Amino acid sequence: MNNEYKDRLDKVIQYIRQNSHQKLNLDMLADVSGFSKYHFTRIFTSLEGVSPIAFVNRERLQKAVYLLGENKRTILEISNHCGFESVSTFNALFKKHFGKTPSEVRNNIGKHSNYPLHFSKQQEELSSLGDYNRNGRNHLLERAWKKMITIKELPDYEVAYVRHVGSYLHTHVAWEKLGRWASEQGITPNDHYFIGVSLDDGTFVEEWACRYDACVTLPRGFEKLPHQGQVEFKTLSGGMYAVYPFYDTIDHFVLAYESVFGLWLPNSEYDADDRPSLEFCMNDPAKDEQGKCKIDLCIPIKKSL
Repeated sequence: MNNEYKDRLDKVIQYIRQNSHQKLNLDMLADVSGFSKYHFTRIFTSLEGVSPIAFVNRERLQKAVYLLGENKRTILEISNHCGFESVSTFNALFKKHFGKTPSEVRNNIGKHSNYPLHFSKQQEELSSLGDYNRNGRNHLLERAWKKMITIKELPDYEVAYVRHVGSYLHTHVAWEKLGRWASEQGITPNDHYFIGVSLDDGTFVEEWACRYDACVTLPRGFEKLPHQGQVEFKTLSGGMYAVYPFYDTIDHFVLAYESVFGLWLPNSEYDADDRPSLEFCMNDPAKDEQGKCKIDLCIPIKKSL
């Protein structure tokens, strides 16, 4: 990781540790880090090994353990002091993280004086994952990725699109609808681009709520008539993009995102820009001999300051 990325990541981590008792949100943390709000969660998670919200909760839970050991506050007071929205949320997260409720830990602290130390050790082990992701580097992989990534300036694209809401593994439904409409308009893959736009990070948004736009570029001067059924129109913003060619099954496509954001981007001279990534579909997986999809993944970038 280059020093600039490390400094920016350290800055947001320090901010979380100093303000974990306050209400924090992703926009606020993205502002502190200086990373793109659109891509902040993916960048942070790729580098730290956990999402920003999971990191915040981890800091709050660690503080709660020590407060339980002091035995000076009620569990409700500890929940409020550590920044949890409700005591029920605090209890649920605490048990999920440590395997015991706050009350059980408090009761055991009196019997076993090393309980806080035990939980601190668990916390250190979890934190080491982030340290490994930030400091451990495979230079051979870095060189390979740098050769695969190309930088391109893309134009704006006028597109028709069909929106899919649900699992990214079922986007074929939107593509079938768009494909029928495009065929009726005489728009074919030979003359136009078919572009997917994943609007949500499936790692952090519930699978049923993920939004995806199946898009096709339009001929110059195309008349955008209203009431086209489920087909709508918009412009995809052009600009500078890092292009990574992917060829594998669709369930592995998430790994392409993780690799670009976690390995290539932090060691490049670029930042992710506040535009959605574009997924240029270069084949029909249903017609591929191995059932694989060929996609040019285009990540929006800008020169680091």
